[in-house]
Amino acid sequence: MLVQASSLTKQYGNFKALDQCSFEVARGEVLGLLGPNGAGKTTLLRLLMGFLKPTSGFARIDGLDCYLQSVEVHRRLTYMPGDARFSRKLSGRKLLEFFAKLRQPPALSTARRLVERLELDDSRRVGQMSTGMRQKLALAATLAPEVPLVVLDEPTSNLDPTARHGVLQLLREAQQAGKTVLFSSHVMSEVEEVCDRVIILQQGRLVETIRMSDIRRQHRIQAELTGPLNPPYGKLADQLQITTSKNGTVTILTDGPLEPLLGWLAEQPLSELQIEPIGLRAAYERHHPSN
Repeated sequence: MLVQASSLTKQYGNFKALDQCSFEVARGEVLGLLGPNGAGKTTLLRLLMGFLKPTSGFARIDGLDCYLQSVEVHRRLTYMPGDARFSRKLSGRKLLEFFAKLRQPPALSTARRLVERLELDDSRRVGQMSTGMRQKLALAATLAPEVPLVVLDEPTSNLDPTARHGVLQLLREAQQAGKTVLFSSHVMSEVEEVCDRVIILQQGRLVETIRMSDIRRQHRIQAELTGPLNPPYGKLADQLQITTSKNGTVTILTDGPLEPLLGWLAEQPLSELQIEPIGLRAAYERHHPSN
């Protein structure tokens, strides 16, 4: 495992910003952090960076203690905070040159390719850039170095849909190149698109870990009945959760293959049928219901 957190806790007085958080991230994995503001996502990332000292528990990256060996840890990762700030007097190009020279070997050529991919005019001074342009500059600086771990806090905030799509593609390419990616986001669809696993935080506690391969198999079927529903048979019965309302509507939840289910449904007295993937939002709303 590249990243390990064990009972990681950060407390300020009586307030626990992070409480007994334990998880691991395998090499080459993309892990997403989900939760509303105040759930503990940024605190968790700052503990992994060694910026904060844990109240209890520990975090390790590549076997190194994130707080006690933070300099060595930083050589193995890049980090983009959610509020990345740069000198407003320098041009984007000069800033990228500065950051590139901090690494060995320098990552300037890769940073320039990323600038082109993100369609960023890095000749402008940072003070003349929009919020979205500064976000792209931060992404180019973060994704360029050859390190095993990339840590991103809200990487697509302030970006338009086209730019968001481009960033997600860059994250997929980083994984294909062997990098591990850990990022937080409020955008459910982008987490679904690129993550292997997702952890959900609620008031500083890790409340659920989800494999996206499992989520993608789950479907909800809603149907209108014109007669009684015949019970499912064989293995299919173990894969279905069936709820029938008094008005003749049936809701079926399944995490199994659709082919045998559709064969069984074809034999039922149905007038209407709707099939939809459950998606990550349903799992998220178990802990954070929408109003």
